[in-house]
Amino acid sequence: MTSQRSGSRSKASEVGAGPIQAHPENPSANYTPNYEEIRLRAYEIYLERGSLSGNELDDWLQAEREIKGSPAARARVDR
Repeated sequence: MTSQRSGSRSKASEVGAGPIQAHPENPSANYTPNYEEIRLRAYEIYLERGSLSGNELDDWLQAEREIKGSPAARARVDR
């Protein structure tokens, strides 16, 4: 006696199809800066401050704020 259950599977489950996911209207709204982008901007801030050590964390946090903040800030960093 063979099982009928295996024959009742849908085609979608056989090919591994997942649930339908909505695409955001504005893909830049999901933009997440990567480590390298933040690192480069933090280094620019360090140089702008005269290359004085001791404010590494502040430079990093400022870079994150600038890059994550607005598209205009990101465009400035991308120059």
